[in-house]
Amino acid sequence: MKTVVAITGASGSIYGIRLLQELPGEKILVISKIAKEIIPVETEYSVEEVYAMADEVYEDTDLFAPISSGSFRTDAMIVAPCSASSLGKISNGLADTLITRAAAVSIKESRKLILVVRETPKSAILLENELRLARCGVCILDANPGFYSKPKTLDDVINFTVGRCLDQLNIDHDLYKKWE
Repeated sequence: MKTVVAITGASGSIYGIRLLQELPGEKILVISKIAKEIIPVETEYSVEEVYAMADEVYEDTDLFAPISSGSFRTDAMIVAPCSASSLGKISNGLADTLITRAAAVSIKESRKLILVVRETPKSAILLENELRLARCGVCILDANPGFYSKPKTLDDVINFTVGRCLDQLNIDHDLYKKWE
């Protein structure tokens, strides 16, 4: 499996980091400029340590990167966290960064695209953008924990959302206790 993981400038960069730790196969990483500033503030990781978790890393300004073309095959793309700004750009077809271009490619090539939206409360504009993307087949996966697995730590809460992403890709995991 070849997966693009994008980390944008919303709170919750740990979701993208945990995905890099849990996803099997080849991982291609893009981190936005703001996310690079958020990672060391919110987590115990440096940007360099996060880069080391991926097989390939591209800068968000590199629109010549292979993932900007539909002829470069990937299996899925996950934007975690997905900022409201990135969501708005993707929803409206603005492909001015590598992250938004790779997302546009995922949509046009009918590849799995998962956006882990980390924004609350949501305005009508944000909801309309989510609806537009959902109608295109994009998975809108809010970073909301389930409590039936009885989380006890912050890791349990993070693992629930990351596990739900893996569920969307039909990847077996034991990150949280499934509903019975």
